[in-house]
Amino acid sequence: MSKIISNITTSQTIGPFSHEAWQWAADLTAKIEGGAVTIRGVIYDGDGAAINDAQIEAWLPDAAGAEAGQGHAMPGFRRVPSGEDGSYTLRAPVSIDASAGEPLMYVTVFARGLVKHQFTAVFLEDDSSLAQSAILNQVPAARRSTLLARKVADGEYRWDIWMQTDKETVFFDYA
Repeated sequence: MSKIISNITTSQTIGPFSHEAWQWAADLTAKIEGGAVTIRGVIYDGDGAAINDAQIEAWLPDAAGAEAGQGHAMPGFRRVPSGEDGSYTLRAPVSIDASAGEPLMYVTVFARGLVKHQFTAVFLEDDSSLAQSAILNQVPAARRSTLLARKVADGEYRWDIWMQTDKETVFFDYA
């Protein structure tokens, strides 16, 4: 009798179906009235290739109240697919009053090859309260930059997500 060895697990990914399956449910890209903070970036795999079938979800706790009653399907929540070039765009209202040292967004990444989704967070590099951040202070100083969106213009930031390599974005385990 031969023994069959399989590397498939119970939570094995089944393909790039999320682009097709999730797009119809609701527009969760955020229609923001007034000024917005825009974060653009690219999601990369361990070989440095852009991931063109990822889903980026973001929770903006401080935006939920500000967006209530403005026609958002889920105030304070975003879900955006990566483009063919791995690019994505997330937007937050300028009017939100973020708590000192808290991230602008808590981010969840779904992508091909991931057995389990990954959790991270994004902070704005020009946030004056970064030194007070309980979350950033738990991350080794040399790795904190992977959580900082770099300012490229007023209200515009760049934050690339790296799934592996020495550039890997810090991902968190929540208990």
